[in-house]
Amino acid sequence: MAFTAKDVQALREKTGVGMMECKKALTETDGDMDKAIEVLREKGLAAVTKKAGRIAAEGVVLAMVDEATKVGVVIEVNSETDFVAKNEKFMEFVTSCAKTVAANKPASVEELLPMKAVGSDLTVEEELRDKVLTIGENMKIRRFTYAEGVLTTYVHGGGKIGVMVTFDSDVADKEGFGAYAQDVAMQVAAINPGYLDSAAVPANVIEHEKEILKAQISNDPKLSNKPANIIEKMVDGRIGKYYKENCLLEQAFVKNGDINIAQYTEQTAKELGGSIKITGFVRYEKGEGLEKKEENFADEVASMMK
Repeated sequence: MAFTAKDVQALREKTGVGMMECKKALTETDGDMDKAIEVLREKGLAAVTKKAGRIAAEGVVLAMVDEATKVGVVIEVNSETDFVAKNEKFMEFVTSCAKTVAANKPASVEELLPMKAVGSDLTVEEELRDKVLTIGENMKIRRFTYAEGVLTTYVHGGGKIGVMVTFDSDVADKEGFGAYAQDVAMQVAAINPGYLDSAAVPANVIEHEKEILKAQISNDPKLSNKPANIIEKMVDGRIGKYYKENCLLEQAFVKNGDINIAQYTEQTAKELGGSIKITGFVRYEKGEGLEKKEENFADEVASMMK
């Protein structure tokens, strides 16, 4: 598999490693991007890459609690340009989609499309077609998640990131809970945890991390001669660090680095005189994992002039 200068650049952006090392890694792996990332990690050059890759597609992520049903919804609707995301009609459509999800609880986008849109006589699919025609851009409802019960939602960066966190608590109606819940949602938005806690991390993910850590140690001349049991202990220590970086409950609280989210939750529950348990979270980042069509601006203008 051949690779281009653009691939080298993409690998550099994903890993933060220098051009020459990226080029070597792609040569070594015949242009396989994922394998090249592994090679750079094994050499201890690249940090853990987030699942997202480069954020590409435009549109908006909305996270809201529907007042009529008390159902929380996170939804992503994509458009071709960022300009459309600021269009009032587009935002009304996204809100209508979220309310339709809350009212009907569809299992998938396919199930949502033929449903009658809240606040309209048309179906969601007909509304979508109508917006494409009037706004003049292709649009797509990409995904959504809904939840019921004790929850909070948070939108960051005008629709760049949407978060919903669910709780099990007997103090949700007390003053102070709302501020705590928002803190947790903002933490999810800012730090992007992969899992709720260490128990939620699949065994194969940990095995994979251990293999990479062992490879890093064997590639380090200062460490490679240490006895196997010492290397094992070092690997376990670094896995502990992996949990602290990737599991919400074990992450240091952004507003107070002396405690983690589990301790902040415990502290708040004690202050409010009850119990709080974070049961799950959803974090959507606009366009994550989507490839965006890149056009040269001059070519674009030329094609419009034709």
